[in-house]
Amino acid sequence: MHHMVRATLGLLLSSLAMVTCSSGETLSIAASLGENEWKVMREHVFPPFEARENCRIRAVNIEAGDTLKKLEVMHRANRMSIDLVLLDNMNLAPYVEKRLLLDLTKYQALIDPEVDASLVQPLTFHGQLMFFPGRPNVQITYYNTDVFNGTTQTIPETWDALLEVAKQLKAAYKVGKVAVHGTLDGNTTAQVFEFITAAGGKITTFNDAGSIKAFTFLQQLYPYLSPETKKANWNTTNKFLSEDTLFLARNWPVGMQVIVQQNQKTNIKAYATWAGPAGRATMIGGDVIAITKRSSNQELALKFAGYFMSREMQTLLVTELGWPPIRSDALGSVPEWQQGFFKAIMEALRYGHYRPAIMGWSAVEKYVNLAFKDIVIDGRDVQTTLDTYARDLQEELDWLK
Repeated sequence: MHHMVRATLGLLLSSLAMVTCSSGETLSIAASLGENEWKVMREHVFPPFEARENCRIRAVNIEAGDTLKKLEVMHRANRMSIDLVLLDNMNLAPYVEKRLLLDLTKYQALIDPEVDASLVQPLTFHGQLMFFPGRPNVQITYYNTDVFNGTTQTIPETWDALLEVAKQLKAAYKVGKVAVHGTLDGNTTAQVFEFITAAGGKITTFNDAGSIKAFTFLQQLYPYLSPETKKANWNTTNKFLSEDTLFLARNWPVGMQVIVQQNQKTNIKAYATWAGPAGRATMIGGDVIAITKRSSNQELALKFAGYFMSREMQTLLVTELGWPPIRSDALGSVPEWQQGFFKAIMEALRYGHYRPAIMGWSAVEKYVNLAFKDIVIDGRDVQTTLDTYARDLQEELDWLK
């Protein structure tokens, strides 16, 4: 099967290679990246492609929240100046519903068999492949090995064990040493999504059995959490772990650079996640590759997409930026100190779930955080609160259909 797919890939790349770049042709690529990420793109990713295709790349930084509006304006005016875009996978449905993107179904062979199939399947809408996997992201569970040494404490593999660990640490230190992201924004939504999914629920239903189990557990856990839970997000969690304010918390992989490399906390390690009543569940974040429907350089954009998904480029991004790869054969150059973290990342991806591809994710986020405050922080009744917010959420989602 792999030989047949590779043969198809070879034919497709050969046909795309027939479309040559004339000198001065420009491929416009948009993304929302940090300064160091763009530096790696400009110095290591773009130059080999530009040399190979005899073209140049124009990089455009567009904030994730502005991308949809900008592409829609250009599309309607028939003046599309962006060819390829790395999109946050949080909000893909509107791009499809507004018909802004190229249908990639007939180019699926550009996705090498080594690319994890679980990262590809959710990128199909109405039977059409609309995105290529680009840069997955998933949270892992950081822990302090001075405490979780197998004797004093053992890393929790289940919800019950997590609750017991949180209780024991608070009793021992007179303050909680475990946290979840409690900043009542997208950080909280991401972790609530994982708890609900691990209980067998759906975050868009919101008052099903799994959602009730998740919020009931979080309400039980909250009194034993660190007071820093209300401040804990993707950024501050790294600080709290580095300062021993926290001994156990989930966060994104960028934490390994901050905690271990920057802050020299070599006693911080990581594993994938704990299991809920329905098993382990993580939320896949990150970016996917899209090609605009009215791009004037679609063939060149397709070639760049294949190049970006290649083993060579994915390995480079792992090495230079610590990005989790979309393929299992791209970890060869991971430094020794990162290997344990990447083992946790790749395992966490196996338990991964994309956020539902709906038009009203902002409504979901609003009610998740209202429920977290009311139920988890303020201790209100789980069933009654979720029934109320589930009804309000469904009304908003129906209105958007």
